[in-house]
Amino acid sequence: MFERVREDLEMVILRDPAARSKLEIFFTYPGLHAIWLYKIAHWLWIRNHGFSASLISAFARLFTGIEIHPGAIIGRRVFIDHGMGVVIGETAEVGDDVLIYQGVVLGGTSLERKKRHPTIGNGIVIGAGAKIIGNIEIGDCSKIGAGSVVLKSAPMGSTVVGIPGRNVKEERKCAIDLDHGELPDPVAEVISLILKRQDEMESQIRALGISTTALNMNELFNKKSEIEEIFSEGAGI
Repeated sequence: MFERVREDLEMVILRDPAARSKLEIFFTYPGLHAIWLYKIAHWLWIRNHGFSASLISAFARLFTGIEIHPGAIIGRRVFIDHGMGVVIGETAEVGDDVLIYQGVVLGGTSLERKKRHPTIGNGIVIGAGAKIIGNIEIGDCSKIGAGSVVLKSAPMGSTVVGIPGRNVKEERKCAIDLDHGELPDPVAEVISLILKRQDEMESQIRALGISTTALNMNELFNKKSEIEEIFSEGAGI
């Protein structure tokens, strides 16, 4: 037990530039308090002491603002930074070395007593306010952008952004990464490409000396580029 506490304290030193000492971390970091209380509650839960486990979980929520169901499975060196408003459901599974920011929800979508919450792999960063909903899997080393709503599984090394969440990159390597707000903007990229194509077509029309009113616009735009097809299917907007 004491070894795990020391490990958690050292992990915070590595991941939080605001941390000044282990003593300060031990007494003032609610994210760690929530994890430690969860471990006690989970120990009781798996031994069929459901009421006692739920009571400790309720106290932890009142004390830290973080709600972790005692039935959830949480790995080692999980750091909940600030943590207010974080909710982790009963059948959620969180791997090792995961960084979770405030307002994150690992929620369920079913009333049935089965696996209904997400499975989070190792080395994942989940940005502030992100919602990961349902029995889906997020692969190791992925990053979930702040404010994203993730409804589908993502492979290893993904970078998921937007509402609903879209995987915009699959090359991320496992690393301590605090830049959960510096992410690609697929909406801006699509609009930029469409506007660029529009400018090119207008230049071609002017070069031909043909009035736009004399053109058959249906024939002009009958061939969609790949990016336009993605855009029309709901990407971004």
